Amino acid sequence: MTVLDIRAILEHLPHRYPFLLVDRVLEIEKGKRIVALKNVTMNEPFFTGHFPNLPVMPGVLQIEALAQAAGILSFQTLGRVNDDESVYYLVGIDGARFKRPVVPGDQLRLEVEITRTTRSIWKFAGKASVDGQLSAEVELMCALRDVKPAVGSEAAATASQAN
Repeated sequence: MTVLDIRAILEHLPHRYPFLLVDRVLEIEKGKRIVALKNVTMNEPFFTGHFPNLPVMPGVLQIEALAQAAGILSFQTLGRVNDDESVYYLVGIDGARFKRPVVPGDQLRLEVEITRTTRSIWKFAGKASVDGQLSAEVELMCALRDVKPAVGSEAAATASQAN
């Protein structure tokens, strides 16, 4: 089993503050599953508006945290790290359910399991919990896509080479 600290997580994900939602990876079984953590603090920028008098982590961000964990699992399974030549997109969400609020001070445990892979499409079952209580569950679909250079940047590069 593989454990990853924040430096290794940053190698696997393009996300950065304030949108990086995985703080530590506790376990990875390549090709199977991942267990990761998100430490929820009052310093999160979304708490200023969700909700000022009763801070609650938005459910969609719990799903995003699960999707980021899924991305790490996929890259680990493929033996790759994040690069400028590809991007890993969240392309589908099914059966999302939210069971309990997540508040500042909670430690969100993210558990994601691969349910199916076909070429560059991956399907996952994800569960988020706090202190053993389920907070969210979802089925995710992600796709790994090659990144094509933007037309403008390609033209600019060609023009600068001609000069």
